[in-house]
Amino acid sequence: MEPDRLSSLPDLIIEKILSYIPIKEAVGTSVLSHKWINKWCTLPSLVFDTDCFSIKASEDPSIFSKKFVKMVDHVLLVHYGPVKVFKICDYKFNRLSLKTDVVDRWILHLTRRSIQELVLEVWIDKKYQIPRCLFSCQGLRCLELYWCWLKPPTKFEGFKNLKSLGLYDVTISQDDFENLIFSCSLLESLTLMKVNGVSRINIHAPNLKELNISDEFEDINFDIACQLTSVFVDLHLYFNSENNQSRWHGGGSSNFLKFFNHLPHTKGLAIDNYFLKYLAAGVVPVKLPTPCINLLALSLFINFDDLKEISAALCLLRSSPTLKSLTLYARIEQHSAPPLTPISENYCWEDTFSKPDTPIQVRHVRMNNISGFQPELEFIRFLVLYSPVLEKIIVERNLNVGTNLFTEIIEYILQFKSASEIQVIINQKDSSCVCILFKSSKFFKSAHQN
Repeated sequence: MEPDRLSSLPDLIIEKILSYIPIKEAVGTSVLSHKWINKWCTLPSLVFDTDCFSIKASEDPSIFSKKFVKMVDHVLLVHYGPVKVFKICDYKFNRLSLKTDVVDRWILHLTRRSIQELVLEVWIDKKYQIPRCLFSCQGLRCLELYWCWLKPPTKFEGFKNLKSLGLYDVTISQDDFENLIFSCSLLESLTLMKVNGVSRINIHAPNLKELNISDEFEDINFDIACQLTSVFVDLHLYFNSENNQSRWHGGGSSNFLKFFNHLPHTKGLAIDNYFLKYLAAGVVPVKLPTPCINLLALSLFINFDDLKEISAALCLLRSSPTLKSLTLYARIEQHSAPPLTPISENYCWEDTFSKPDTPIQVRHVRMNNISGFQPELEFIRFLVLYSPVLEKIIVERNLNVGTNLFTEIIEYILQFKSASEIQVIINQKDSSCVCILFKSSKFFKSAHQN
């Protein structure tokens, strides 16, 4: 009898097919053909998430958790060969709660199976402490931990092959955190989203290329991080804290210079929430001593009522000769504390928005949450006037700005003198956005060629 097509597929093709489907479906393929019966048992990647089950809204979460544990236990029992990737993810329903001894058992099993990537995105008892056996896994290349406690052994010398580390609501001491980062010498990607027990971020990672930070850290320093190409910082600070107020004023030091001194290769930079306020503390130069010659995309949350933040944003523009994309989100502060530097006091438009030494090379600009305040409009005027290759500006209004007022804002912008002549306005479908196209836009170039 001639074999069916499924049975005649090469082993590598079968393994490739199985790697793209959920583990539940992978197990079910054993009925397709005699050759497929045990193929799923050698899958190097095991991903368990809530897609493994059809969850009923009325189902008791404890019953669901028991089913989940039973399935993982069964797969690990019959599986043979290395397990390079192991993920537990409860990102859809948050109904999965595991016991400490269960996860300890799984991790101990994985330490004997050449584990390279481990993701634990699930609630485990109260605050799960990662077992000591995990720190012996020198083959680990990617580690993501959620809602747990991390306490490396005293003699732990780091994960020598780790390239990606993500800590999400993880508790770890300041010293252990710094030692962990310092000892993972091959680390290329680092994500820190709420790391309890750490108040200061000191980065010593010579191979680090991607950094994502979102928390209430008091300070961020780069000891060694000269290879960084992508940086995202979302710093939440307490307005009413006297310590934070002193850091914002900065005295004679410059958070701005300290931060950018170690970012010579950065291509993408996103500064969210109040981190620009932190950077603007102390002395803000007109231009950085060492320009960001590789910076192509910049995203900023900015309070246009704060002169120091405006100055910091303009400094970045003047110091980024190859910048192509700029996104600004107007941050409106709703707190009782007075602004750091009120616009109405000692303010001079000409000094702040002075002509840059060289033209700004930005092509695409997006201004979000615009209310029509004078500093916002002056910032747009600055960009339009000194950006000869500007192709488009997308302006999105604040939700409290009505349609009539938004129309007046756009009409006012259209009166600005521009280095690249305004050609047309395109209204977005939701009427909250307007796209202004300029003469240098590819839209007009292609139309002219045709």
